[in-house]
Amino acid sequence: MKKLVALTALASLGLMIVVDPAIAQDATGDGAEALAKASASGLKGIGGGLAAGIGALGAGVGIGRIGGSAVEAIARQPEMAGSIGTNMIITAALVEGVALFAVVVGLLAIL
Repeated sequence: MKKLVALTALASLGLMIVVDPAIAQDATGDGAEALAKASASGLKGIGGGLAAGIGALGAGVGIGRIGGSAVEAIARQPEMAGSIGTNMIITAALVEGVALFAVVVGLLAIL
């Protein structure tokens, strides 16, 4: 394991040494404008994808916790199963609404 960590650190350091001069080069002419536009477009795509992905991930965790808690509550009080199930569905719908909002914001960030 120690060899793997050392090898990974060495590879990362080597990559930084090789990439740093390439990033530091100054772009001139028409290529500079095209590079700036492409870079901005790519960063918008990454930001939008992260927004949508993290929003969906949070919603998945939230719905999982809601479902687990509802099952636990029904196991403790089976006579309240209808009320607990209704509340669970309403809460899950609200969480899904937040996830949908995150996906829409992510898509708008890309455009």
